[in-house]
Amino acid sequence: MKRTILYDQHAAQGARMEEFGGFEMPIQFSRIHEEHMAVRSKAGIFDVSHMGEILISGEGAIPFLEKITTNHVGKIEIGQAQYTLMTNPEGGIIDDLLLYRLDEKEFLMVVNAGNTEKNWDWIIENKSYDTETRNVSAERGIIALQGPKAGSILKKLTVSDIDTIPSFCFQKAEVAGVEDVLVSATGYTGSGGFELYTKEENMSKLWASLMEAGLSEGMVQAGLGARDTLRLEMGYPLYGQDIDETTNPLEAGLGWVVKLAKEDFIGKEVIAEQKSKGLVKILKGFVLPTKRVPRGGHILCDSKQNQIGKVTSGTLSPCLQKSIGMGYLDAKKWKEGMEIQVFNGKKYFEGHLSKIPFVNVKDYVS
Repeated sequence: MKRTILYDQHAAQGARMEEFGGFEMPIQFSRIHEEHMAVRSKAGIFDVSHMGEILISGEGAIPFLEKITTNHVGKIEIGQAQYTLMTNPEGGIIDDLLLYRLDEKEFLMVVNAGNTEKNWDWIIENKSYDTETRNVSAERGIIALQGPKAGSILKKLTVSDIDTIPSFCFQKAEVAGVEDVLVSATGYTGSGGFELYTKEENMSKLWASLMEAGLSEGMVQAGLGARDTLRLEMGYPLYGQDIDETTNPLEAGLGWVVKLAKEDFIGKEVIAEQKSKGLVKILKGFVLPTKRVPRGGHILCDSKQNQIGKVTSGTLSPCLQKSIGMGYLDAKKWKEGMEIQVFNGKKYFEGHLSKIPFVNVKDYVS
């Protein structure tokens, strides 16, 4: 397994390490519940350097990216980030990703760790414009500083006016004496904050400085366990669980990043055809008034125990103290708020469908 540059620091802090996306990553430093609630109420810091980073530049960068992604690349301004997808010819999701416009003809693509090699191969296979591509994943690191106090923590380390960065925008700044840090108002927790991109050799200094600055603010080190519970409370899909290469984006509720009106992109015809014919299944959230956690593969049933779908993700919500999850339902057999049951192979657990996000994060700010 690969390791990030911060591995030794995590191990020294007693983090429980496990494999994720081909990397040995910290799953938790203390208790997942404590890390989760710290991010909701104050702040948490995550090492997300396992994510892949690919630079795409040149005269043909925009038409090339329009071809391989579903969102409208030409509408991204310099200094903005965009959530988008890459889809295959069958309309399935190769990956969900962030696209940063660094300059007029230069973009940074941030992809899921386990998909980096696959994405790189797909980009090279489909490159047909005047573009330059470079996989810089091994040269860069990413720190996610998340939570309502992230701004006050970061302001201690920079003279840049980070409070002016709108959501899904970024700027270059000097942070803790580290130059050219890309500070992005993005994240995967729903509680606001920033993601900081820098060269690998700067990561240890940046991490230590953020830890020191966040100490008085109640910030904690957080692992991928809390990252998962945080994203699930917001209803954010996780690649490999809620979406994959067999998933049509419309089924996953990601039609808002699929611009069928733009010029052809890979998979467009199939996605448009499914929209015209109607969806077969659809991703929905549900709540169980129990602490028994639903798992991927568990059966979703109606109130009469007739199978209507399958669970893809589930967890015990630290905020709600109830079990929550997402799963795909037969598009013709669900209704908003309907009563459902989850079958784990032995027992049925009653619950109901729920709109997502499951929580209002403002209710948990200290």
